[in-house]
Amino acid sequence: MITIKSFVFNSFQENTYVLSDATNDCIIIDPGISSELEEKKFIDYITNSGLNPKAIYNTHCHVDHVLGCQRIINLYDIPFYAHESEKIVIEGATIFAEFFGMRIDQPPFPDSTISENDKLIFGESELMIYHIPGHSPGSLVFYNKENHLLITGDVLFKGSIGRTDLPGGNYNQLIQGIKTKLMPLPGETVVYPGHGPASTIRYEYDTNPFLF
Repeated sequence: MITIKSFVFNSFQENTYVLSDATNDCIIIDPGISSELEEKKFIDYITNSGLNPKAIYNTHCHVDHVLGCQRIINLYDIPFYAHESEKIVIEGATIFAEFFGMRIDQPPFPDSTISENDKLIFGESELMIYHIPGHSPGSLVFYNKENHLLITGDVLFKGSIGRTDLPGGNYNQLIQGIKTKLMPLPGETVVYPGHGPASTIRYEYDTNPFLF
């Protein structure tokens, strides 16, 4: 059984997730920590839950999703994984941040890359990986069938989809990926997006205006 804890971090109201199981091993997905207060909330949860962080996995590497990567690496000395295509996104992170009136240190580059042919494994748990570009060139989605959970990053939101007007975006590519890879999943699958509230595949299939 996977336990999922969500935090809303930074000025972009980004969703950071911690996934853990009965072994108390855990992974951090899209750490967006941007302040000492946010860091404390995160550390308190990890410590009070007795968790053992094993790795960082990013759905993609836009600035709001990588703000906390170096903090987590410094705290727990764990590896950081993302898709190969996201390296160029990280290279431009400081410039991208300035566009939104922010000044940040250069985020770290992944220790290793992951792709759709890989599996995300921690403790006794395993997640499938889907590569769905269109919001960002290396956008990944993580799926666990047994626990009916799907972490979509900025690919799919409740009632919406990720914006495609950023560098590397492609609307048709994003819609095609959502329709062919995500919509066939069981309707009870819970969608945990990169921003905003959770949803389900059934709800998005029935109501999301971008998918008609």
